[in-house]
Amino acid sequence: MRSFSVNLGKRSYPIWIGTELVGCSEVYAPYLKKQVMVVTNETVAPLYLETVERALINWKPQSVILPDGEEYKTLEILESIFTALLTARFDRHCTLLALGGGVIGDITGFAAASYQRGVDFIQVPTTLLAQVDSSVGGKTGVNHRLGKNMIGAFHQPKLVVADILSLNTLDDRQFSAGLAEIIKIALVRDAPFFEWLEENLPKLQSRDPEVLTFAIERACRNKAEIVVEDERESGLRALLNLGHTFGHAIETGLGYGTWLHGEAVAAGIAMASDLSYRLGWMGKLEVDRVLSLLDRAGLPQRAPAKMTPKSFLDLMAVDKKISGGSIRFVLLQTIGQGLVTADVPSNLLQNTLETCRECEGLA
Repeated sequence: MRSFSVNLGKRSYPIWIGTELVGCSEVYAPYLKKQVMVVTNETVAPLYLETVERALINWKPQSVILPDGEEYKTLEILESIFTALLTARFDRHCTLLALGGGVIGDITGFAAASYQRGVDFIQVPTTLLAQVDSSVGGKTGVNHRLGKNMIGAFHQPKLVVADILSLNTLDDRQFSAGLAEIIKIALVRDAPFFEWLEENLPKLQSRDPEVLTFAIERACRNKAEIVVEDERESGLRALLNLGHTFGHAIETGLGYGTWLHGEAVAAGIAMASDLSYRLGWMGKLEVDRVLSLLDRAGLPQRAPAKMTPKSFLDLMAVDKKISGGSIRFVLLQTIGQGLVTADVPSNLLQNTLETCRECEGLA
């Protein structure tokens, strides 16, 4: 078991990584208020809800079980959390506990940020993607039919509990989707970690506990360092959006839940690498290394054929990363060194949008 802190002054919080943590009451106890509401979904509840409730028995926790899927990350579903809190007469001295993947973490965090103008919450991520990315950093929110994560708030958790044993229940597709976010963080700031991933991917895919713990901790530490420097994404933190401008367009264009978030991000990383090459930054061998790692991780390297250049441009025009009317792209100068720029010639962007399409095997 390992732990370290995200150092944000009064809003600092620990991240615990290890095994058999989901049911460990001693980990939760220092961060719980007198009322506790566990928010989970129909898939995760049968696996872990009873274990968490036993760990929190002294707090007599209540729970709300949401439908599972990105398509349910909406204001309508968010309201069901508020209804549960109000029905149970929860006051400001309460803690929400997000038990599930990225959708549950995001929607629970936003509920906590909004309920009675802000209450505490704890992240207990049960997917690889949530453990290495969405549970850390305080980004919370829901989707709108016109754009992903367009409604939300920055609201830091009090605690993150990443139990790697929960990853054994993931299917291969969900696990691969989490690998996309690990690859992303290595690409934007940690070249030695990227090389480690190239060497150790088979062990990671076999879910070796020691290798998993190392990868999750390395990814989380990288993200935590960025969050500490730029909590509200005024500069450096934007690097964490590598692949997301293209990826969010794919998710919105296909319909939420058609592609997993990590799959869309992976295709976006491939597109960002292609655009970086066209701008004269990355070399072809570097782009090939990126595409090869994505392929070995079981992730797409192209956008779906039905996503036309026009549909990409229309959807990216309402992305929250728009600044001054221009799309801000996270690109790569080299492996391990990302940058943010809005200075992208339209012809080069068009070339990337035209050539990085037609992914086989996914909808």
